[in-house]
Amino acid sequence: MIVSFEHEYLRILYEEGRSSDKRHRYQPDIVRRYQKAINFLKGASGIEALWQIRSLNYEVLSGNKSGRSSVRVNDQYRVEFTVSLNDNEPVLTICNVVELSNHYK
Repeated sequence: MIVSFEHEYLRILYEEGRSSDKRHRYQPDIVRRYQKAINFLKGASGIEALWQIRSLNYEVLSGNKSGRSSVRVNDQYRVEFTVSLNDNEPVLTICNVVELSNHYK
């Protein structure tokens, strides 16, 4: 799968492991798990393969986040992304890293 980033800070966070933007700083453990989740997404053979990796907790979102999917970084954070097709290959666009509220846990 092809992975792209909607915002520059998400790409920098993945590639460099830190963000210079003070608004988007995360604990080192969260950054490592974020990088690991993105690597899982890059290495997956297709969207169907994400359902099989239980640790990702892949889900298709609904409601006001309709059209997005997510995988868990840990119990507290998730990575939201959109899926589109480009020459029959899925393209994932990473939208953001979201802290889960208590009613989602």
